[in-house]
Amino acid sequence: MTKTTLTVRLLLWAAIVFAVTMAVLPHPPHMPIDRFGDKFEHMTAFAVISALAACAYPRFPLMRIGERLSFLGALIEVVQSIPELHRDCDIRDWVADTLAITAVLLVAAMFRARRKLR
Repeated sequence: MTKTTLTVRLLLWAAIVFAVTMAVLPHPPHMPIDRFGDKFEHMTAFAVISALAACAYPRFPLMRIGERLSFLGALIEVVQSIPELHRDCDIRDWVADTLAITAVLLVAAMFRARRKLR
């Protein structure tokens, strides 16, 4: 494993921890991107996480990455249904997560295919 790969993996796991923490906090702090709406925040978080995952694990199948990240998004929504958290469980949030994951991983697939042609 190269130093760059290790760095990207650490960034990936830090991004996942940050996203999950923000998702389960009863009263998360306001962020500058709040003004763009909840779905934008979901899509941004999962797009970044997807890009980092594709870079951190270049030999791991993208379908598996997508499957696991989509499951993470669904799991976050299930946790948000806990009444004590005062959060909203919304399937549309999971759909937004999955759309962002899919879009980023399709781009990653194109880069991987192009690299194989060389």
